[in-house]
Amino acid sequence: MCVNEKNDKFLISFSGEKQTESVNGKERKILRRILLSGIASIVLLLIIIYTLPKTVLTTSSLIEYATIVALVIFLFILLIRYFGILIFSYFYMNEYTFKPTNGFKPFVSIIIPVFNEAKIIDRSINSLLKLDYPNYEIIIVNDGSTDNTKKVAETFVGYRNGIHNKVKVSLINKPNGGKSSALNLGINISDAEFVLCMDGDSMLTPQSLKMAVRHFVNPEIGAVAGNVKVLNRGKFFTDLQALEYLEGLNMARSAQSSIKLVNIIPGPIGLFRKKAIESAGLYSSDTFAEDADLTLRILSKGWKINYEPNSISFTEAPIKLQQLLKQRYRWTRGILQSIRKHKKLIINPTIKFSDTFILWSMFYEALIWPPMNLAAHLFFIVAALFFGFTTLIFYWWAGLALLDIVAALYCVAAEKEEFRLIGYAIFYRMIFILIIDICKTMSTVEEFLGIKMIWGKLERSG
Repeated sequence: MCVNEKNDKFLISFSGEKQTESVNGKERKILRRILLSGIASIVLLLIIIYTLPKTVLTTSSLIEYATIVALVIFLFILLIRYFGILIFSYFYMNEYTFKPTNGFKPFVSIIIPVFNEAKIIDRSINSLLKLDYPNYEIIIVNDGSTDNTKKVAETFVGYRNGIHNKVKVSLINKPNGGKSSALNLGINISDAEFVLCMDGDSMLTPQSLKMAVRHFVNPEIGAVAGNVKVLNRGKFFTDLQALEYLEGLNMARSAQSSIKLVNIIPGPIGLFRKKAIESAGLYSSDTFAEDADLTLRILSKGWKINYEPNSISFTEAPIKLQQLLKQRYRWTRGILQSIRKHKKLIINPTIKFSDTFILWSMFYEALIWPPMNLAAHLFFIVAALFFGFTTLIFYWWAGLALLDIVAALYCVAAEKEEFRLIGYAIFYRMIFILIIDICKTMSTVEEFLGIKMIWGKLERSG
């Protein structure tokens, strides 16, 4: 018993000595840090006291240094954003562009919601009849059109000749209730496991469906975003939009797809697993960007979303500046409304970190980047006009143009697009994006003020 007692005492005493040594070690480290920080503070204070009387503080010198710092920060953010998107986009495009199809060809329902699309609906349906895919149907949902849309659509009803076999074309007429209600009606009527939703003015290329459906071999994939391109090119604004779709939209989607978190499935072409779209509650009409809202809800249910660069849909872009601004005004407010619906995920990343990441990226692109870009432009213009920094402004503009040219070169090469679009990169950042960001900023202000807006519709040229 005495031996055991002595051993216990020995162990307790030994443990206590170790704790004392550990505490003493921590105290010494804290003292060293305090001493070093104190010495550094004294040195810095002496430098300030010594150099301050010799420093000439003028308004022009402060603005000069502020201009240089602002320029460096702005270009640094642009570089990180551009090359980050470029790198991730390259990895994804390299994987899927050359990947062969896997023979997976389930039955697909193609749903076309139309409202006053008499000028172009025949073109859209004819493009669907040329799809290189053997197992699909077409469901046209006429959402209370007041023109000849119904009459034109009726000429296609029945079984029509496709590339491989007969294709069933159905027409559903309903009172006007909006695009969301038309899409939901088509989805509910469909018996297919997969549904492709598109716009009434879209034209799909023959390989579109075959290339998109292959992603669903992975059971985690709930939807696939297609590649939207501008059809009506040849004008200044439409060509700039063609470049924007390549550089600003599709390149970003391919980068997001490297982590299977595409944040917006475009209206002109999106292929869905019906189970995924039903689990998200179908399309909603309480925002002006029903595609963005649905995408976020699908992601929140745990599904993954890919982008397919070879699943191409051509769409008609606004020709006039006023039409373009009305479109972007609606897009911006719709995206802000979608973000607001999921605001819990912005402030609480513990719910689902991937969704929080996506929402913060959308928040940055919609709310932070446009006013920051405008402020940078205004700052440098004022610096050039009032303080003579014209050379600095030229280098700033040249740097931005060079970044856009690099991105345009990559996008044109990756998608085998028109080489002439690269020339528009010179005007892209300084003119087109500046106009769009002004529109986005005004849209954001009006959204937060709660100013009422209407849906609006792009006038088709056919």
